[in-house]
Amino acid sequence: MSQRTDALVEIRRYLHAHPELSGSEQRTAALIAGELRQLGWRVQEGVGRTGVVAELGDPAAPVIGLRVDMDALPIEERTGLPYASTSPGLMHACGHDLHSAIGLGVAMAFAEHPPEQGCVRLLFQPAEETAEGARWMVEAGAVDGLSGLYGVHVFPSIPVGSIGIRRGALTAAAAELEVEVLGEAGHGARPHQSVDAIWIAARLISGLQEAISRRLDALHPVVLSFGHIEGGRAFNVIADRVRLLGTLRCLDADLYRELPAWVESTARGICQAYGGDARVTFRFIAPPVENDPQLTSLLEQVALEQLGRDRVLELDHPSLGAEDFAHYLGAVQGCMFRLGVAGPKGCAPLHHGRFEPDEDCLPLAVQLLSDTLRRWLEQHGADSGDHLA
Repeated sequence: MSQRTDALVEIRRYLHAHPELSGSEQRTAALIAGELRQLGWRVQEGVGRTGVVAELGDPAAPVIGLRVDMDALPIEERTGLPYASTSPGLMHACGHDLHSAIGLGVAMAFAEHPPEQGCVRLLFQPAEETAEGARWMVEAGAVDGLSGLYGVHVFPSIPVGSIGIRRGALTAAAAELEVEVLGEAGHGARPHQSVDAIWIAARLISGLQEAISRRLDALHPVVLSFGHIEGGRAFNVIADRVRLLGTLRCLDADLYRELPAWVESTARGICQAYGGDARVTFRFIAPPVENDPQLTSLLEQVALEQLGRDRVLELDHPSLGAEDFAHYLGAVQGCMFRLGVAGPKGCAPLHHGRFEPDEDCLPLAVQLLSDTLRRWLEQHGADSGDHLA
């Protein structure tokens, strides 16, 4: 185990030092594909653009899958680590380098002891950070014939050596929102002769927040955050246009589908009340991740045997963060869990320039996932199943 862990740490540090943005993971994918082929897996490259899919076992038997992601973020690293990013402005600040190493660790474990029945499929996915990669993989057939799919994500608020599990909703549905506030330009000295888009935009920002609390069911929470605002041309000219960019999050799938029409009618109503108007563009990013109870129970059973009750944490609440693992769940039942990575000194949050997870999480994750996949194969290996062509 220690020799495997040393190899995984070396791979992880190489990936960390050479991050690649969503959809540009060519070097990462080539390294992963090469390692998998050396281990004897059947490998397909270029799945979902830069994704890699590998299988081991009987192609006519039931197939259980593991998905890990590969892409990095446009963040400047500030850890000072000897293996810090060599690409200015790019960083593995969400743990996808660890996820890829975990996937390779599972590949190593099964290469040492191939499945006696059934088949394991590994999905190394691009472009999770832009919420596009999972859709690309599904469209390319990466989940065709799968009977179940597991996923893992590092979690900096859980100590290394522990995991977090949750049945049902794990993450929120997310959408990107663009609102263009339309007014009429005029002289800054005579605002009454114009329609001030900046003033209306300020009303819109607070008005939408108030409308959420008064017009939507509080038992189905919705979070709206604007992260970008631009408008105006000169200090003494009333702005005729303001552009707002933000994100919407909720846990209820039905409400998620209704939000575009609600936001548009509410935004236009607020703007029209002050003489302007609004154009609303709504982009769905990902639905909620809904963990399958049976797959979650199997993972929990294996984790309790390996870690003990005090290190298998029941997550009381879902996260309002989004995860494009949800796109797979329209085609196959799945389960994602949280992997603790906080060391003795803690860990900076995800998407932070000082994010520094504890690598001691690697052998735990590899063992837990390998044993869970084997247990699933023992339970389902005698059944018939389809195979990725």
